[in-house]
Amino acid sequence: MNQRLSSRTIFLLTLPPLLWAGNAIVGRLVHDQLPPVLLNFMRWGIAFFLLLPLAGPVFRREAGLWKHWKTYAMLGLLGIGMYNALQYMALQSSTPINVTLVASGMPVWMMLTGWLFFGVPVSRRQVVGAVLSIAGVLLVLARGEWRHVLELRLVAGDLFMILATIAWSVYSWMLTRATEPADIRANWASFLLAQVAFGVLWSGGFALGEQALGAIPVQWSWTLALALLYVATCPAVIAFGCWGAGVRAAGPAVGAFFVNLTPLFAAMLSSAFLGEAPHGYHAAAFALIVGGIVVSARRG
Repeated sequence: MNQRLSSRTIFLLTLPPLLWAGNAIVGRLVHDQLPPVLLNFMRWGIAFFLLLPLAGPVFRREAGLWKHWKTYAMLGLLGIGMYNALQYMALQSSTPINVTLVASGMPVWMMLTGWLFFGVPVSRRQVVGAVLSIAGVLLVLARGEWRHVLELRLVAGDLFMILATIAWSVYSWMLTRATEPADIRANWASFLLAQVAFGVLWSGGFALGEQALGAIPVQWSWTLALALLYVATCPAVIAFGCWGAGVRAAGPAVGAFFVNLTPLFAAMLSSAFLGEAPHGYHAAAFALIVGGIVVSARRG
Protein backbone atom coordinates (compact mmCIF):
# COMPACT_ATOMS: atom_id res chain seq x y z
CA MET A 1 0.00 0.00 0.00
CA ASN A 2 1.58 3.29 -1.13
CA GLN A 3 1.32 6.06 1.43
CA ARG A 4 3.09 8.81 -0.53
CA LEU A 5 0.88 11.89 -0.51
CA SER A 6 0.79 13.41 -3.97
CA SER A 7 -1.02 16.71 -4.57
CA ARG A 8 -3.83 14.76 -6.24
CA THR A 9 -4.23 12.45 -3.25
CA ILE A 10 -4.20 15.39 -0.84
CA PHE A 11 -6.99 17.04 -2.83
CA LEU A 12 -9.01 13.81 -2.96
CA LEU A 13 -8.78 13.41 0.83
CA THR A 14 -9.31 17.11 1.70
CA LEU A 15 -12.45 17.82 -0.34
CA PRO A 16 -14.66 15.20 1.41
CA PRO A 17 -14.16 16.67 4.93
CA LEU A 18 -15.17 20.09 3.59
CA LEU A 19 -18.35 18.66 2.05
CA TRP A 20 -19.05 16.51 5.11
CA ALA A 21 -18.79 19.58 7.34
CA GLY A 22 -21.62 21.06 5.32
CA ASN A 23 -23.49 17.77 5.66
CA ALA A 24 -23.38 17.98 9.48
CA ILE A 25 -24.67 21.55 9.43
CA VAL A 26 -27.47 20.73 6.98
CA GLY A 27 -28.39 17.56 8.90
CA ARG A 28 -28.83 19.59 12.07
CA LEU A 29 -30.73 22.30 10.19
CA VAL A 30 -33.47 19.91 9.01
CA HIS A 31 -33.46 17.52 11.99
CA ASP A 32 -37.01 18.51 12.95
CA GLN A 33 -38.39 18.42 9.38
CA LEU A 34 -37.49 14.87 8.35
CA PRO A 35 -36.80 11.63 10.30
CA PRO A 36 -33.04 10.88 10.26
CA VAL A 37 -33.15 7.39 8.73
CA LEU A 38 -35.65 8.50 6.08
CA LEU A 39 -33.33 11.42 5.32
CA ASN A 40 -30.51 8.96 4.72
CA PHE A 41 -32.71 6.81 2.45
CA MET A 42 -33.91 9.78 0.38
CA ARG A 43 -30.36 11.12 0.14
CA TRP A 44 -28.97 7.93 -1.33
CA GLY A 45 -32.07 7.31 -3.43
CA ILE A 46 -31.43 10.60 -5.21
CA ALA A 47 -27.72 9.80 -5.47
CA PHE A 48 -28.59 6.45 -7.08
CA PHE A 49 -30.45 8.15 -9.94
CA LEU A 50 -27.66 10.71 -10.33
CA LEU A 51 -25.09 7.94 -10.72
CA LEU A 52 -27.20 5.72 -12.96
CA PRO A 53 -26.47 7.58 -16.25
CA LEU A 54 -22.75 7.52 -15.42
CA ALA A 55 -22.46 3.85 -14.51
CA GLY A 56 -25.62 2.05 -15.58
CA PRO A 57 -23.73 -0.81 -17.33
CA VAL A 58 -22.55 -2.02 -13.93
CA PHE A 59 -25.91 -3.81 -13.60
CA ARG A 60 -25.56 -5.86 -16.79
CA ARG A 61 -25.79 -9.58 -16.26
CA GLU A 62 -22.22 -10.10 -17.47
CA ALA A 63 -20.82 -7.34 -15.21
CA GLY A 64 -18.53 -8.39 -12.37
CA LEU A 65 -20.84 -6.85 -9.74
CA TRP A 66 -22.92 -10.00 -9.37
CA LYS A 67 -19.92 -12.24 -8.78
CA HIS A 68 -18.78 -10.00 -5.90
CA TRP A 69 -22.20 -8.94 -4.65
CA LYS A 70 -21.47 -9.94 -1.04
CA THR A 71 -18.58 -7.46 -0.85
CA TYR A 72 -20.67 -4.62 -2.22
CA ALA A 73 -23.60 -5.53 0.00
CA MET A 74 -21.32 -5.17 3.04
CA LEU A 75 -19.80 -1.91 1.77
CA GLY A 76 -23.30 -0.60 1.16
CA LEU A 77 -24.40 -1.57 4.66
CA LEU A 78 -21.46 0.02 6.48
CA GLY A 79 -20.75 3.15 4.41
CA ILE A 80 -24.25 4.02 3.23
CA GLY A 81 -26.90 2.13 5.19
CA MET A 82 -25.35 2.66 8.62
CA TYR A 83 -22.82 5.49 8.78
CA ASN A 84 -24.93 8.43 7.65
CA ALA A 85 -28.12 7.12 9.23
CA LEU A 86 -26.32 6.95 12.58
CA GLN A 87 -24.86 10.43 12.03
CA TYR A 88 -28.28 11.93 11.31
CA MET A 89 -29.65 10.10 14.36
CA ALA A 90 -26.83 11.61 16.41
CA LEU A 91 -27.73 15.11 15.21
CA GLN A 92 -31.25 14.67 16.59
CA SER A 93 -30.03 14.99 20.17
CA SER A 94 -26.44 16.16 19.89
CA THR A 95 -24.87 19.30 18.49
CA PRO A 96 -22.56 19.36 15.46
CA ILE A 97 -19.77 20.34 17.87
CA ASN A 98 -20.15 17.20 19.96
CA VAL A 99 -20.67 15.02 16.89
CA THR A 100 -17.43 16.23 15.33
CA LEU A 101 -15.65 15.77 18.66
CA VAL A 102 -16.70 12.12 18.81
CA ALA A 103 -15.75 11.66 15.14
CA SER A 104 -12.29 13.06 15.88
CA GLY A 105 -11.47 9.69 17.38
CA MET A 106 -11.45 8.27 13.84
CA PRO A 107 -7.64 7.74 13.68
CA VAL A 108 -7.76 5.68 16.86
CA TRP A 109 -10.66 3.51 15.64
CA MET A 110 -9.01 3.17 12.23
CA MET A 111 -5.76 1.95 13.76
CA LEU A 112 -7.57 -0.45 16.12
CA THR A 113 -9.72 -1.84 13.30
CA GLY A 114 -6.70 -2.39 11.07
CA TRP A 115 -4.78 -4.03 13.88
CA LEU A 116 -7.59 -6.27 15.20
CA PHE A 117 -9.31 -7.38 11.99
CA PHE A 118 -6.86 -6.81 9.14
CA GLY A 119 -3.53 -7.64 10.78
CA VAL A 120 -2.01 -4.19 10.15
CA PRO A 121 0.62 -3.14 12.75
CA VAL A 122 0.44 0.31 14.35
CA SER A 123 3.59 2.40 14.10
CA ARG A 124 4.87 4.92 16.59
CA ARG A 125 4.54 7.66 13.96
CA GLN A 126 0.83 6.91 13.61
CA VAL A 127 0.33 7.22 17.36
CA VAL A 128 2.17 10.56 17.43
CA GLY A 129 0.23 11.72 14.40
CA ALA A 130 -3.06 10.77 16.08
CA VAL A 131 -2.17 12.80 19.17
CA LEU A 132 -1.25 15.87 17.11
CA SER A 133 -4.33 15.64 14.93
CA ILE A 134 -6.78 15.17 17.79
CA ALA A 135 -5.11 18.04 19.67
CA GLY A 136 -5.86 20.28 16.69
CA VAL A 137 -9.50 19.20 16.68
CA LEU A 138 -9.83 19.83 20.41
CA LEU A 139 -8.29 23.27 19.98
CA VAL A 140 -11.03 24.19 17.49
CA LEU A 141 -13.80 22.77 19.65
CA ALA A 142 -12.41 24.59 22.69
CA ARG A 143 -12.33 27.85 20.69
CA GLY A 144 -8.74 28.40 21.67
CA GLU A 145 -9.32 27.84 25.39
CA TRP A 146 -8.69 24.35 26.71
CA ARG A 147 -11.02 24.84 29.69
CA HIS A 148 -13.98 24.63 27.28
CA VAL A 149 -13.13 20.98 26.55
CA LEU A 150 -14.06 20.07 30.13
CA GLU A 151 -17.48 21.68 29.64
CA LEU A 152 -18.46 19.31 26.80
CA ARG A 153 -20.87 16.53 27.76
CA LEU A 154 -21.72 13.39 25.80
CA VAL A 155 -25.42 12.58 25.24
CA ALA A 156 -27.23 9.63 23.65
CA GLY A 157 -26.62 11.02 20.17
CA ASP A 158 -22.89 10.87 20.72
CA LEU A 159 -23.13 7.11 21.26
CA PHE A 160 -24.72 6.82 17.82
CA MET A 161 -21.73 8.72 16.43
CA ILE A 162 -19.33 6.29 18.09
CA LEU A 163 -21.08 3.42 16.32
CA ALA A 164 -20.99 5.40 13.08
CA THR A 165 -17.25 5.96 13.43
CA ILE A 166 -16.61 2.26 13.99
CA ALA A 167 -18.72 1.39 10.94
CA TRP A 168 -16.79 3.90 8.83
CA SER A 169 -13.47 2.48 10.00
CA VAL A 170 -14.40 -1.04 8.88
CA TYR A 171 -15.79 0.37 5.62
CA SER A 172 -12.55 2.22 4.87
CA TRP A 173 -10.40 -0.85 5.49
CA MET A 174 -12.68 -2.90 3.27
CA LEU A 175 -12.12 -0.39 0.47
CA THR A 176 -8.45 -1.36 0.40
CA ARG A 177 -9.27 -5.07 0.44
CA ALA A 178 -11.98 -4.99 -2.24
CA THR A 179 -10.96 -6.90 -5.38
CA GLU A 180 -13.50 -5.39 -7.74
CA PRO A 181 -13.55 -6.50 -11.39
CA ALA A 182 -11.84 -4.41 -14.05
CA ASP A 183 -15.12 -3.08 -15.43
CA ILE A 184 -15.95 -1.59 -12.01
CA ARG A 185 -12.43 -0.45 -11.11
CA ALA A 186 -12.12 1.55 -14.33
CA ASN A 187 -14.93 3.95 -13.41
CA TRP A 188 -15.25 5.61 -10.00
CA ALA A 189 -18.99 6.04 -10.58
CA SER A 190 -19.37 2.30 -11.19
CA PHE A 191 -17.57 1.48 -7.95
CA LEU A 192 -19.75 3.92 -6.01
CA LEU A 193 -23.00 2.89 -7.70
CA ALA A 194 -22.30 -0.77 -6.91
CA GLN A 195 -22.25 0.21 -3.23
CA VAL A 196 -25.17 2.65 -3.41
CA ALA A 197 -27.43 0.05 -5.03
CA PHE A 198 -27.14 -2.18 -1.97
CA GLY A 199 -26.97 0.77 0.42
CA VAL A 200 -30.35 2.04 -0.79
CA LEU A 201 -31.85 -1.37 -0.06
CA TRP A 202 -30.38 -1.40 3.44
CA SER A 203 -31.40 2.19 4.21
CA GLY A 204 -34.87 1.60 2.75
CA GLY A 205 -35.41 -1.31 5.10
CA PHE A 206 -34.16 0.75 8.05
CA ALA A 207 -36.47 3.61 7.06
CA LEU A 208 -39.47 1.28 7.05
CA GLY A 209 -38.54 0.19 10.55
CA GLU A 210 -38.26 3.81 11.62
CA GLN A 211 -41.74 4.56 10.27
CA ALA A 212 -43.17 1.51 12.03
CA LEU A 213 -41.80 2.83 15.32
CA GLY A 214 -43.64 6.14 14.85
CA ALA A 215 -41.35 8.69 13.21
CA ILE A 216 -42.19 12.38 12.94
CA PRO A 217 -44.11 13.45 9.80
CA VAL A 218 -42.17 15.07 6.96
CA GLN A 219 -42.51 18.86 6.81
CA TRP A 220 -41.87 19.74 3.18
CA SER A 221 -40.37 23.13 2.30
CA TRP A 222 -37.94 24.67 -0.17
CA THR A 223 -35.29 24.55 2.55
CA LEU A 224 -35.76 20.80 2.91
CA ALA A 225 -35.71 20.29 -0.88
CA LEU A 226 -32.44 22.21 -1.22
CA ALA A 227 -31.00 20.33 1.76
CA LEU A 228 -31.82 16.99 0.10
CA LEU A 229 -30.24 18.14 -3.16
CA TYR A 230 -27.06 19.16 -1.35
CA VAL A 231 -26.64 16.01 0.76
CA ALA A 232 -27.32 13.79 -2.28
CA THR A 233 -24.73 15.46 -4.49
CA CYS A 234 -21.85 17.06 -2.60
CA PRO A 235 -21.27 14.96 0.55
CA ALA A 236 -22.63 11.82 -1.13
CA VAL A 237 -21.66 11.39 -4.79
CA ILE A 238 -18.71 13.81 -4.95
CA ALA A 239 -17.27 13.19 -1.48
CA PHE A 240 -17.62 9.40 -1.57
CA GLY A 241 -16.06 9.25 -5.03
CA CYS A 242 -13.07 11.32 -3.89
CA TRP A 243 -12.75 9.46 -0.60
CA GLY A 244 -12.72 6.06 -2.26
CA ALA A 245 -9.99 7.12 -4.68
CA GLY A 246 -7.97 8.86 -1.97
CA VAL A 247 -8.12 5.99 0.52
CA ARG A 248 -7.13 3.46 -2.09
CA ALA A 249 -4.10 5.64 -2.92
CA ALA A 250 -2.92 6.57 0.58
CA GLY A 251 -4.44 3.90 2.80
CA PRO A 252 -7.24 4.17 5.40
CA ALA A 253 -4.92 4.93 8.32
CA VAL A 254 -3.63 8.08 6.59
CA GLY A 255 -7.09 8.94 5.30
CA ALA A 256 -8.44 8.91 8.86
CA PHE A 257 -6.32 11.95 9.72
CA PHE A 258 -7.89 13.93 6.89
CA VAL A 259 -11.32 13.22 8.41
CA ASN A 260 -10.19 15.37 11.33
CA LEU A 261 -10.30 18.37 9.01
CA THR A 262 -14.11 18.11 9.17
CA PRO A 263 -14.61 19.92 12.51
CA LEU A 264 -12.11 22.57 11.44
CA PHE A 265 -14.07 23.20 8.25
CA ALA A 266 -17.31 23.11 10.24
CA ALA A 267 -16.02 25.82 12.56
CA MET A 268 -14.90 27.94 9.62
CA LEU A 269 -18.25 27.52 7.82
CA SER A 270 -20.12 28.39 11.00
CA SER A 271 -17.99 31.48 11.41
CA ALA A 272 -18.75 32.49 7.83
CA PHE A 273 -22.50 32.04 8.25
CA LEU A 274 -22.46 33.92 11.56
CA GLY A 275 -20.31 36.72 10.20
CA GLU A 276 -17.46 36.02 12.59
CA ALA A 277 -13.85 36.51 11.45
CA PRO A 278 -11.45 33.53 11.72
CA HIS A 279 -9.31 33.45 14.87
CA GLY A 280 -5.69 32.65 15.46
CA TYR A 281 -6.52 29.28 16.97
CA HIS A 282 -7.98 28.18 13.63
CA ALA A 283 -4.51 28.55 12.09
CA ALA A 284 -2.89 26.76 15.05
CA ALA A 285 -5.39 23.91 14.83
CA PHE A 286 -4.84 23.60 11.10
CA ALA A 287 -1.09 23.32 11.70
CA LEU A 288 -1.61 20.56 14.30
CA ILE A 289 -3.98 18.56 12.09
CA VAL A 290 -1.76 18.85 9.03
CA GLY A 291 1.24 18.01 11.22
CA GLY A 292 -0.52 14.82 12.31
CA ILE A 293 -1.18 13.92 8.69
CA VAL A 294 2.46 14.51 7.68
CA VAL A 295 3.88 12.58 10.62
CA SER A 296 1.58 9.60 10.09
CA ALA A 297 2.31 9.45 6.37
CA ARG A 298 6.10 9.62 6.61
CA ARG A 299 8.08 6.55 5.73
CA GLY A 300 10.52 5.09 8.20
